[in-house]
Amino acid sequence: MNFDEMGLSQEILKAIGELGYKSPTPVQEQCIPFIKTTKQDLIANAQTGTGKTAAFGLPILERIESQNRNVQALILSPTRELGVQIANDLKDYSKFMPDVNVIAVYGGASIENQVKELQRGGQIVVGTPGRIVDLIKRRKLKVDNINYLVLDEADEMLSMGFKDELDEILSNTPSTRQTLLFSATMPNGIENISKKYMNSPGHIAIGKKNSGAENVSHVFYQVHAKDRYLALKRIVDVNPGIYGIIFVRTRFDAKEVAEKLMHDGYNADALHGDLSQPQREYVMTRFRSRNLQILVATDVAARGLDVDDLTHVINYNIPDDVEVYVHRSGRTGRAGKSGVSISIIHSRELNKIKMLERMVDKRFQHLYIPAGKEVCEKQLFHLIDKMENVEVDEEQIKPFLKDIYSKLEWLTREDLIKRFVSVEFNRFLDYYSSAEDINIQSSSRNEKPERSSSENRKEGRNRNKSERSSDSFEKNFRDSDSFEGKKQDSKKYRKNFDYSRFYINLGTKNGMNPGKLISVLTKNPVFKSVEIGEIELYSKFSFFEIDKKFEAQVFEIIDNADYQGMPIKVELTKGNANSIQKEKPAGGTAKSEDKKFGARNPRSTQGEYGARRNSSSNSDSYSRSDNFGKKKSSGGSSRFNDSKPARPSAGRKRKM
Repeated sequence: MNFDEMGLSQEILKAIGELGYKSPTPVQEQCIPFIKTTKQDLIANAQTGTGKTAAFGLPILERIESQNRNVQALILSPTRELGVQIANDLKDYSKFMPDVNVIAVYGGASIENQVKELQRGGQIVVGTPGRIVDLIKRRKLKVDNINYLVLDEADEMLSMGFKDELDEILSNTPSTRQTLLFSATMPNGIENISKKYMNSPGHIAIGKKNSGAENVSHVFYQVHAKDRYLALKRIVDVNPGIYGIIFVRTRFDAKEVAEKLMHDGYNADALHGDLSQPQREYVMTRFRSRNLQILVATDVAARGLDVDDLTHVINYNIPDDVEVYVHRSGRTGRAGKSGVSISIIHSRELNKIKMLERMVDKRFQHLYIPAGKEVCEKQLFHLIDKMENVEVDEEQIKPFLKDIYSKLEWLTREDLIKRFVSVEFNRFLDYYSSAEDINIQSSSRNEKPERSSSENRKEGRNRNKSERSSDSFEKNFRDSDSFEGKKQDSKKYRKNFDYSRFYINLGTKNGMNPGKLISVLTKNPVFKSVEIGEIELYSKFSFFEIDKKFEAQVFEIIDNADYQGMPIKVELTKGNANSIQKEKPAGGTAKSEDKKFGARNPRSTQGEYGARRNSSSNSDSYSRSDNFGKKKSSGGSSRFNDSKPARPSAGRKRKM
């Protein structure tokens, strides 16, 4: 089937013909006839980049009453960038329909200008949920008579916390509307919306539920956590034509990784929540025009980005949610082109790779981080290809050629080639001349990593005894909410380490498990290689042990840091929770844990508990308080009277 056979108007066919549309994609082939010929609601499951905008946009334009200037179709988008992209696409499709007006409304732009545009009239409104709700409340946008409601990237809207806004918008629209829900993944929230607001919807699925795009290959590299950035640089260097997004967990990571890349000479920038709208638009304009080769972004910042022709997506950190991984990987390999989704993992994350393989129903290829020689070879031939294919502007360069020939005539042909190549190539030779092998060999997967070149690399890894011991222990760790800590005979492991024990105001009620607590502690690169000792989890707080040499850094970096909107509090402790629990309070118990723990600054010299700054010293060192858990008066006081450990994990030691 082609577009001519779908019964579309000549105006639409002419417009999409100019855009180069030749034959419909699978989602377009199924959705366009369905929407055009029925009034039935629809749930369509298809990956990003499969042509969903045309799938719902073309049939809606076909059925719009162009002489009626009232709002007839409302299209919801999770982000302003995607909303603007949808609006621009619809304007392109309706290029030869002069009476049809498409209006984009979104936060971060003047609401007054958007109100004026709505007052002039438009049949199709595309917007973000927050701004749509605002305009409805101001009675500037009337949606009580719309014929079509589209929820594009519905799963992302739910994951971004727009459920309340969606409920309010949907409750203001007529029951006679045709609701079209498009989603790359199908979480439970989508099913809840369909049951509450849709009438016997039809279902169209392109590919398997929650599966990855067919033309995206998935690979992973395994390194120690401390070598993650070095691995990233080699991956970028061995793919000199890369045009992609590097996904990180936090805005701090986005800033840090982007700054490191820019400092090291890479054409990169960051996209995160701290950027203003003009800054965000500036970065995205540079990236879309390929003036930027690499974008470092958080999932929140990158949601809804519509960028074509990405060659790679790099997961600097693997997401915990498989649906997030599907969205990340779906940003490459679009419009029938191939792409690569790369994950950089450390020694405890192989189980996550196995889980992702099951969910996306694809085998992930395990590759070696390339050696320096291989990177140099790739860069050299990339440079040769660029030189061979460069366009020469004879007219512009002609006035300079005489002097250039005169300047270089003493060089032979061979010398000239070598010198021009070396201008760019020398920096790679210098950097990688003594590059070490940063791969780690995992025995948890019954395969060997594939070599990324024909170079015959040694199979053995020269790892010392303590590192092998640490890796063996790490293999037993599983990062899941069902983890139950079991006592281990750790004396042999601990004997070479002097730990400090800290209280932290995060517990199982905050969603903590050993893996998540370690993630909180090691987000900052200062702690990437630190030794973590025992972890004890309680309902509203926890204890952890950390290499004593890092006491000061714990206070400087972790104390007062943000965790899901709440400030983190840490205090240096002594003894263990069980021994403190046995003590009886001398003057009554505190009514809440906030009174027990939250009111004291561990940096203060007046604090009764925890770490105190040594006021007699000018150093930044911290000393343990012998009064932890006790009042200054006799009798002692328990800070943990009624606190029972929810899921203690004593004995787990991990090397970050």
